[in-house]
Amino acid sequence: MGERTAVTRSGRSITLAVLVVGALLAGVLSGCTPDAGGHHSDRPFPAEVTERLDAAVADAMARSGSSGALVGVWADGIGDWESAPGTATIGGTDPMSTSMRFRIGTNTTAMTCTVLLRLVEEGTVAFDDPVSTHLSRLIGVGDITLGQLCRNTSGLAGQSTERVAQFVNNPTRSWPALELVSDGLSAPRAGLPGGTWVQSSTGIVLLGMALEQATGNDWPALYREYIFNPLNLADTSFPETGDLSIPGPHPHGYAAQRSADGQADCASVLDDTELSTSMTGVAGGVVSTLADMRTWADALAAGSVLTEASADSQWTTVAEDASAPAWRRYGLGAEQLGTLRGRAGAIPGFISATLSDPAGALTVVVALNNSSAGGNFALAVARQLAAITAGAAAGEDKAPLLTLPWSEEAARTDLESGTVCPQPANAG
Repeated sequence: MGERTAVTRSGRSITLAVLVVGALLAGVLSGCTPDAGGHHSDRPFPAEVTERLDAAVADAMARSGSSGALVGVWADGIGDWESAPGTATIGGTDPMSTSMRFRIGTNTTAMTCTVLLRLVEEGTVAFDDPVSTHLSRLIGVGDITLGQLCRNTSGLAGQSTERVAQFVNNPTRSWPALELVSDGLSAPRAGLPGGTWVQSSTGIVLLGMALEQATGNDWPALYREYIFNPLNLADTSFPETGDLSIPGPHPHGYAAQRSADGQADCASVLDDTELSTSMTGVAGGVVSTLADMRTWADALAAGSVLTEASADSQWTTVAEDASAPAWRRYGLGAEQLGTLRGRAGAIPGFISATLSDPAGALTVVVALNNSSAGGNFALAVARQLAAITAGAAAGEDKAPLLTLPWSEEAARTDLESGTVCPQPANAG
């Protein structure tokens, strides 16, 4: 295990890592419907569009305090755009590369809930199975069902700010899943099962325990069987608890040190590249690449690894908390955002987001290598890039590529309000 260091921000040039990815499937997978979509133009965006995308990424880099970027947008009939600005480390000189791997954080949750749907299709479990059916010795699960865990309506609270601070400040510690689940079960409930929507990574960890018990398989095997192998995600993996490294070339991941009440110390930015995925487990532990996340983003939106009935279940949505706009709703492990589908991802060191529409007209994936601003910041970046691209087709004798319920300016406003520990104004 390498030594973990704190990075002082003042006077250093800090760039950003933004990763935008759209995915293409070669055809309908065996036993799965529908197709994942087929957009791919193999041509660059018009210069005016590229300049706006570059500017949006540069702004997001500065606001998040990230050091490198991987970016890609794929738009049907308009063009494709990939970029890798910045460096792999703060203050370093090694350039980013689009082949680098990164932690996708809570984007993993959508994969986990897709595995649940595949197991339901096979009859291994039922969507309405109580958790106690598979974890009979676990106290406190009550009438919570497997489906409620994926829909965030189990009534379990989210993780405390104190626990999140421990993850950031001590990323190499191993966390037994039972310890995380027990903490969650002992915390005050957000509501009754089937009621209030509250995002709960603890609930996904609990789901992971139940499905391991039901199948007799571990999660690396489950991901390979139902997600990685069917989609040919050859560079995507779920590291073992004791494997602290990211396999292959990768940027470093950073996070501002956190106090127990959740406050970020922007003067002390920690290198959280080495990390035990046990802190999130199947809620956030997967590692992937630009190309693989492009494939996953389209597959998730189109439901291409599921039957039509299961895909309909995944995208039967519920309202989120009262602060969320009406166009933002939650399905099984992922979000419906207007006409697009995807979700935000966060884990110490990295934040990310995926957006794709089911018809394959547009795909966006973003990843930044400083997690201080949180997953919603990455999602706002993806929304801004989507708005720039969708509007590019709007003009004389051209219809918009997509109609989105937000504008480029609205997404930028969300970025401004979500800025945490930005790059110092005097940095290069």
